[in-house]
Amino acid sequence: MTKLLIVDDDEALLGLYRARLADSYDIIGTTHAEEALGLALEHKPDAIMLDLMMPEFSGFELCQNLHSMSYTATIPIFIVTGEDGARHREHCQMLGAKGYFQKPVDFTVLKTALEDELRKKPPERRRAPRVRMRVGLRLCGIDATAKPFEEITATEDASATGFFCVCTAELTAGTRVEVFMTGAHARRAGVAEVVRADAPHTPRQKYGFRFVDEPQAWIFQS
Repeated sequence: MTKLLIVDDDEALLGLYRARLADSYDIIGTTHAEEALGLALEHKPDAIMLDLMMPEFSGFELCQNLHSMSYTATIPIFIVTGEDGARHREHCQMLGAKGYFQKPVDFTVLKTALEDELRKKPPERRRAPRVRMRVGLRLCGIDATAKPFEEITATEDASATGFFCVCTAELTAGTRVEVFMTGAHARRAGVAEVVRADAPHTPRQKYGFRFVDEPQAWIFQS
C-alpha cells in the first residue's frame, strides 16, 4: 500500500487524518517534527503531509530540509495548515511543496491531489540516502599526472556508501584514494573511488566518491 507520512503536532487531528485516509494509505504519523527526517529515511514514504506551524521546529524548516536532502527531495510534500494568505503558499512552493491546503481540510480535494501527484513516475532514488553534512577528511592518492597527493577537505554530503567533496587534485573516473576522517576521532575510513566529477579543471572542482568495499569506520556506522 502507498505510504503517507503525516507530521502534525495536534494529536486529535492526526487521528482524524488516520481515520479518513487509512483506507487508501499506510499512515506513518508523528506529532514531533524533529522525528520526521528519521521517519522519512526509515519508511521511504511516497508522500508527506506537513503542518506549517509547529513548536520548536517549523514546517517551513522541515519542508526545506526534506527538499534539500538528495534522498527525500523527490518525495512530494503537501502543506496542511490553518494559516491563510498567498505569501505562505508561495513560500512553501519555493521550498518544494506540491500542494497547500487550509484547515479544515477538504479530504475529497486532498485525496485527488495526492492521487494526481503519485500517478507521476518519480525519478529513481539513490541506493543509499545522502545527507548534507560536513565531515572533515584527509584524502591520499595518486592524481591524474601520476603524482602523489594528500589533501584536507570536508564533505558536502555523505551517505553510507560514499560522499561528495571539493578536491583540488586532478582526478579521473575510477581513481582510488585512501580516506581518513579527521578531528578528535581521526581514523581510516577505507578506500573510495571517483564516480562523478563537477566543475573539472577549476580550483573548486568537486568529486563524488564511492567506497570500494565496506568502510572500516564511517559516520553512518556505530
